[in-house]
Amino acid sequence: MEKITILWADDEIDLLKPHILFLNGKGYELITALSGDEAIDIVKDNNGISVVLLDENMPGLTGLETLTKIKQLKPELPVIMITKSEEEYIMEDAIGSKIADYLIKPVNPNQILLSLKKTLDNKRLISEKTNTEYRKVFAEIGMTLSDQLTWQEWQDVFKKIVYWETEIDRNQDKGMLDVLRMQKADANLQFFKFIEKKYINWLNGNDKDAPTMSHTLLKNKFIPQLDDNPCTFLLVIDNLRFDQWRTIQPVIQDYFKIDNEELFFSILPSATQYARNALFSGLLPSEMEKRYPEWWKNDEDEGGKNLFEAEFLNAQLKRLGKDVKMSYNKITNFAAGKKLAENMSNLLNNKLNVIVYNFVDMLSHSRTESEMIRELADDEPAYRSLTLSWFEHSPLLDMIKFIAAKKCKLVITTDHGTVHVKEPTKVVGDKTVNTNLRYKQGKALDYNPKEVFEIKNPADAFLPKQNVSTRYIFAKEDKFFAYPNNFNHYVQYYKNTFQHGGVSMEEMIIPYITLSAK
Repeated sequence: MEKITILWADDEIDLLKPHILFLNGKGYELITALSGDEAIDIVKDNNGISVVLLDENMPGLTGLETLTKIKQLKPELPVIMITKSEEEYIMEDAIGSKIADYLIKPVNPNQILLSLKKTLDNKRLISEKTNTEYRKVFAEIGMTLSDQLTWQEWQDVFKKIVYWETEIDRNQDKGMLDVLRMQKADANLQFFKFIEKKYINWLNGNDKDAPTMSHTLLKNKFIPQLDDNPCTFLLVIDNLRFDQWRTIQPVIQDYFKIDNEELFFSILPSATQYARNALFSGLLPSEMEKRYPEWWKNDEDEGGKNLFEAEFLNAQLKRLGKDVKMSYNKITNFAAGKKLAENMSNLLNNKLNVIVYNFVDMLSHSRTESEMIRELADDEPAYRSLTLSWFEHSPLLDMIKFIAAKKCKLVITTDHGTVHVKEPTKVVGDKTVNTNLRYKQGKALDYNPKEVFEIKNPADAFLPKQNVSTRYIFAKEDKFFAYPNNFNHYVQYYKNTFQHGGVSMEEMIIPYITLSAK
């Protein structure tokens, strides 16, 4: 073991000789100090100290006073406080000053050794344990992927992959993260085959065990619970992947307890105009087009495609016999979010308040359009980190705090996720073909059928049909569509961006969370 130098400050250091000899035997080098002032001088003059053991009760400067001065000199230097006192205020002061650990005398050598290992070797030990555990799970997931999985099992596989992805990401083990990415790529290939086989049957009622999907989510999960609470907020965060939910979850849990965490499936295309309109209307795209032609917009139509979400939701509520006082707010920029956060009290008289927040969607599009954002989030761990940072400083968090303070019910969900695209696949189409990089629909499409999920008859998937020869194709795994006549531009501009609309676990398996205020 590389020599680690410990500064131990205690006015009774002579009584601790056995402890010091014990630590020497474990490979640690000890420097001692008899007072706070002496400890501070040593910290000033010695850059090789790895950790400080600090007695709280010393003559002259107290341990807490010494701690404050050490932190002012070297904020990153870990300090383990040792005290005879069990006074709560001393513990709170020490913890508030960001100590690494807190021990109460009398301490035995093994207690100190454990504390040192937690403080100095914590990251390495956790990383080694994480890697060992993932190696076991890697084999289990690999064996599972060779089976004919149900949709429930696919959700379990995805949960496991997201869990280990965030755990290994936290330990910054690039080698192990690369192994997991390979496994996720294999899982997405098998998931694509699963969706190819099952998707049409789900929509047409040919599979009795179909999962909850965009168009059945509110009917199955949300609306039955609406009468249980006088005030409910439905927060739809556009583009929120399951791993991004898990990233912001600890912040939200400061204010809410999680009653239930579920996953459901986005419809195809896993894109906003299809999936979010389906969510609010309780209908599939061709059903919306037929029943509400004044609200539904096809890819070719001019204008916004999600302008009637409130109307779709009201219509669904009435179909299900729910006549509730409701508000609907859509946030597409920071200023609008801030304004709503400042006026949340105006919503408290409503039985239901719906907030559509394009926070993650804005981040995703900014990442595509802005070179700076692309550099800040050039891979999935960085993308999650940027999501968390953005969330912690957004008006959205202020809204969540307000909802918790007023003891309202909160439901968080999304319309679809995104996938990190890396490989171009060529497609040829006329000028009427839509611009989305993960799905295309049109009458004159040329593509490699092995690289897409193709729906030759849109009616089979309840999709609008603009022409007798209209078909839909969906990109699989981490592919994105590129036109041959501008191929290099597309590859350069869109490779390693986050896109949606196609078939991947990240786009289609998405969160539905119910929460109660603490």
